Amino acid sequence: MKDYRLFLVDLDGTIYRGKETIAAGVRFVHRLEQAGKDYLFLTNNTTRTRQMVVDKLALHGIKTDPDHIYTPNLATISYLKEQARTRDARIGVYLIGQIGLWHEFLQWPEFVIDEQSPDYVVVGMDTDLTYHKIQLATTAIRNGATFIGTNADLNLPTDAGLLPGNGAQCAMIAAASGQEPLFIGKPSSIIITKVLAQKHCLQQDALIVGDNYQTDIMAGINSQVDQLLVTTGVTRAADLVGQIQPTMIVDSLDEVEL
Repeated sequence: MKDYRLFLVDLDGTIYRGKETIAAGVRFVHRLEQAGKDYLFLTNNTTRTRQMVVDKLALHGIKTDPDHIYTPNLATISYLKEQARTRDARIGVYLIGQIGLWHEFLQWPEFVIDEQSPDYVVVGMDTDLTYHKIQLATTAIRNGATFIGTNADLNLPTDAGLLPGNGAQCAMIAAASGQEPLFIGKPSSIIITKVLAQKHCLQQDALIVGDNYQTDIMAGINSQVDQLLVTTGVTRAADLVGQIQPTMIVDSLDEVEL
């Protein structure tokens, strides 16, 4: 393996599956730490705060801190602030989402919550989604607001099976508003560009580690960052027939030599 400077490690399906710990994934992170390798946990989950993710990882045997967690919430904020650099006024946003999304946005005075005439409608996973929220979002988009989706996951794997994800929510709003969203999270290159800029890391010095071809691996392909697919979650080797092949494929992260 190349001497990568930064490892971008997925969570669900790579480190854990719901409440189940993937021991090899935990050992992989411990080995990264022992080898002095820099890493970030790169998740598409927008519902939790970074501290909540830290607390969940502790239950699986990984002690870390919020600075090691990177989400589409952070990438979305960075993207919107960059788009508004030449503007003096604050940025009006209408948010659909849960505590993870709201917590990050409310820390920045540049953003003002605006239900009537926002500059941006930002949609993250919301298990309390209502018709009223959809109506406000679609009206704002029809009136000129830019439609941003934190991530495009159509389904969420849970102990109860596959549940509708944020991509499904965004599809409903897109159908009603007539506008497609700009997605920020994996597999978009935007989140990878943002995280590499934050870490001052070149594309060739990073490796994306994950279990989902459509999100993790395609994020690497779309951003020209090497990928390591581990078949402990969503994607199996048989699913890769006819697809662009990941840089590396393993059945267990125990197989990876650092």
